[in-house]
Amino acid sequence: MSQPPSTSQPAAEIGVIGGSGFYSFLDDIDEIEVDTPYGPPSDAVSVGELAGRRVAFVPRHGRDHRFPPHKIPYRANLWALRSLGVRQVLAPSAVGSLTPELGPGALAIPDQLVDRTYGRPQTYYDDDAAIHLSFADPYCPSGRQVALASAREAQWSPADGGTLVVIEGPRFSTRAESQWYAAQGWTLVGMTGHPEAALARELALCYTPLCLVTDLDAGIEEGEGVTMEEVLRVFGENVARLRSLVADVIKALPAERSCPCGQALDGMKLPIVLP
Repeated sequence: MSQPPSTSQPAAEIGVIGGSGFYSFLDDIDEIEVDTPYGPPSDAVSVGELAGRRVAFVPRHGRDHRFPPHKIPYRANLWALRSLGVRQVLAPSAVGSLTPELGPGALAIPDQLVDRTYGRPQTYYDDDAAIHLSFADPYCPSGRQVALASAREAQWSPADGGTLVVIEGPRFSTRAESQWYAAQGWTLVGMTGHPEAALARELALCYTPLCLVTDLDAGIEEGEGVTMEEVLRVFGENVARLRSLVADVIKALPAERSCPCGQALDGMKLPIVLP
């Protein structure tokens, strides 16, 4: 295991937070143990090369999948990535669909988020009542456009926009909950998109979700409802394609940021020094 480099020599410029199927998509990997003020991240951070870009990967649930959605060390994961030099983050994940138009195997790049979690530490500002960051548009506009263009070039017709509602988990939704979410006009449901996006904003990182639909949520269809077996099957059938898309997006991301994400902290007093 390596130690993090000095801040004058970033280990990586782009971060990926993902799960199964992403552990081997980088070349010449170094595993780096990162200490953070919020404890260790989900696992050692893998840093390697892809298309000439330095990329850091964090397994969201840990390599042995030991962290359920409500126990993931979100603050440590994002902090670890930033401490290694990362400024742009891609977040592939499996989600359920709240509309029949988005069936299993579809790809969505949402532009909005609704938080239905509870009990998760979701800010770095626990001791300052004067800090309130803008979160009206939770995702990086530049990253979204790059992801959409890359998906279209790969002949994968992505859903442009939509709202991801993030539930606490680890259970799936009841039919009534699913029908309620759909009635609000929300389009996707997942368990890990928050507080990841909010924490990325608090660190002035670009954050772009890549949502693979694995199932129609409980209130959208008849039958038994969502099962983990179904989710894993559909994800497994599409993970190679999703991994290829992540690589395409990494290649296309700009080297210099011109989006507003980097200015999210302008004029604010930070509780601790950012890496």
